[in-house]
Amino acid sequence: MDQKIVFLTIVGMAVVTYVPRAAPMLALAARGIPEPVMRWLSYVPVAVLSAMLAPALVLREGSFDFGMDNLFLWAAIPAFALAIKTRSFFGTVALGMGLVAAGRYFLGG
Repeated sequence: MDQKIVFLTIVGMAVVTYVPRAAPMLALAARGIPEPVMRWLSYVPVAVLSAMLAPALVLREGSFDFGMDNLFLWAAIPAFALAIKTRSFFGTVALGMGLVAAGRYFLGG
């Protein structure tokens, strides 16, 4: 591929990544956002993370798997409980990783 095409592709990708992020900031910088909208926006990260995480926990090879051999699902349940109780991201990730590691070591998963 020609150097010019590669450069223009990178620039184009940067523009289409930056504009959707910068446009709302620039449009709303001088205004206050109403409290109901701010409250609604606070749920967006949780919803996105849940949408990415749920299929990884309950789907295996295209079908639902709630069996006892689904190590990731069973490790996620106490990690989820810890997240609700402590709201600690690091603690939740550490517990989940520790449970998966222990499960693989002791259960051969």
